[in-house]
Amino acid sequence: MKSKQAVSALAALAHEGRLAAFRLLVKAGPDGLAAGDLAHKLKTPPSSLSTNLMLLSHAELVSSRRDGRSIIYSANFDAMAHLLSFLIEDCCNGAPQVCAPLAKVLESCSSGKCC
Repeated sequence: MKSKQAVSALAALAHEGRLAAFRLLVKAGPDGLAAGDLAHKLKTPPSSLSTNLMLLSHAELVSSRRDGRSIIYSANFDAMAHLLSFLIEDCCNGAPQVCAPLAKVLESCSSGKCC
């Protein structure tokens, strides 16, 4: 991941509503959630959620697909793993006692079984 992409992803997450939506989508896993369900669970107006999801989508942290009349949003686990990898790339000059736990989290996220 390039620095510019990381800044875009971090900027998208630097908002309470967007962070909450992204975390809920991560929790939902690869199947994702319908936009209406997401708005209900977050107790947020659909218009605010739509804006937040658009910004997360532009940062490539979420994707969407149509399922009948619903739009299903899901976290982009590959993008999340790339961001985490970028953040810990030079972790403590490779000190295993610090990096090993972080590497396990990254490995879990890469497989879509984050946390």
